[in-house]
Amino acid sequence: MLNVENVSLHYGAAQALRDVSFKAEMGKITCVLGRNGVGKSSLLRAVTGQHPVTSGTISFNGAPLDGMAPFRRAKQGVGYVPQGREIFPLLTVKENLETGFAPLRRAQRSIPDDIFSLFPVLQTMLGRRGGDLSGGQQQQLAIARALVTRPKILVLDEPTEGIQPSIIKDIGRAIKYLRDSTGMAILLVEQYLDFCRELADHVYIMDRGAFVHEGPPETLDTPQARRHLTV
Repeated sequence: MLNVENVSLHYGAAQALRDVSFKAEMGKITCVLGRNGVGKSSLLRAVTGQHPVTSGTISFNGAPLDGMAPFRRAKQGVGYVPQGREIFPLLTVKENLETGFAPLRRAQRSIPDDIFSLFPVLQTMLGRRGGDLSGGQQQQLAIARALVTRPKILVLDEPTEGIQPSIIKDIGRAIKYLRDSTGMAILLVEQYLDFCRELADHVYIMDRGAFVHEGPPETLDTPQARRHLTV
């Protein structure tokens, strides 16, 4: 499992995370909810090594990740799908997928067949440039690129943002399949309440850089939880 203990993170004098602790277990979907600007993306930057933490510890399957560069975390099995997708617009779909080979041994450098089972549209567009895809197709490409790295934990930052409903359903089905068939841990940051309610095994709500609620997805309908989610 991913284990985060008492993590704080600063951007200069501004504190984005305040003694945050949580676990993301293998074979489960852990969802972090919250309004804009409460620290959700900062939490994922801490987990993936995109920004150093001020204090606290992060470990995965018992091995410490503290101070480890992002590419080394990828080699340890941390797959990251950033907010805004961040695909390479001038590379083809195939070339975007092949960038996921970087943390792999040479013998592992192939695109798994189940990626095209999850996202069949990508197989029909292998020669098309990433920038020519729709927003939803780019999101599927970003998830597929992370899966090429053979992650043990998949970290997704608001994968439904700006995506049409039909593709949101496809992404939801893919996330469920990955949990159920591979047993990987999935850490999902979202604002779309219904998406988390449908997928999550455990939910956390963040406000002002700290967790203010945790529990099963059924607890999202309680007044205490909704107080921290309404605008």
